[in-house]
Amino acid sequence: MNHFFKNNKQSLLLGGLSMTLILSACGGGENNQNEQNEESTPTAWDEIQESGVITVATSGTLYPTSYHSDEDNDLTGFEVEIVREVADRLDLDVEFTEMGFDGMLTSINSGQVDLAVNDIDINERREEDFLFTDPYKFSYGAMIVRPDDHSGIESLEDLEGKRHGGAATTIYMQLAEEYGAEGVTYDNVTNDTYLRDIENGRLDVVMNDYYLQSLAIEALPDIDVVIHPDLFYYPNNQAMIMKKDSIELQENINNVLTDMMEDGTITELSEQFFGGQDVSQEPDIDFEVEQ
Repeated sequence: MNHFFKNNKQSLLLGGLSMTLILSACGGGENNQNEQNEESTPTAWDEIQESGVITVATSGTLYPTSYHSDEDNDLTGFEVEIVREVADRLDLDVEFTEMGFDGMLTSINSGQVDLAVNDIDINERREEDFLFTDPYKFSYGAMIVRPDDHSGIESLEDLEGKRHGGAATTIYMQLAEEYGAEGVTYDNVTNDTYLRDIENGRLDVVMNDYYLQSLAIEALPDIDVVIHPDLFYYPNNQAMIMKKDSIELQENINNVLTDMMEDGTITELSEQFFGGQDVSQEPDIDFEVEQ
């Protein structure tokens, strides 16, 4: 009887060991399969390469970074042409989708577009949710005001109670409202709308990028507004923005941007669109507010 139990005990032990081996083998197979599935999942870069097209959101109304030329109404601008050159060097075509700034980040997250360019500032809040390329434009904030009294603004504190115009979610709108300005929201309008509304008193001020504002005023000399001569703030830089998991896309674009910086392409485009100024160099200015 003891012999019987001994043999059965050995059989049970061997049986248990066999099951362990089988389960281990099955478990290993599942892990391998999961790893293969992860490896086979196409990345954003894989899909772009497969289609041969990169899709880009931009406004088409922000001179001189993204606008339609007077000659043929074609979409052009500093960042539009940077994107075209990057795509060309990556052997890709480009499809632009024009929209207001407030819809760009949503379109990136929904997969409607691969990235966006529209003088978009790099900041910590956006970096929590998106990836940026290396910056190719360095700038700072300025104010468009009425020329006779600077709209009653001589410091950022004077924004209290003033009417500020812009897109709802821009850094400049947030900054204006932090200082007590009343935000008046515009959806993808052209520069002449903003400037005329300052002239006619509907707005008191528009806070935005210095280079963009100076060129807008130069292009519309019949509108009686000026850039405030003494108030400069918020040094910043701009880049392309994309979905958080688009790491390969970011790396490939950065490699091309590095080459374009080194070979002078970005400087040439800057001088072409910014009246001879090189916005790819950091400005040497004393700022009232640095953020």
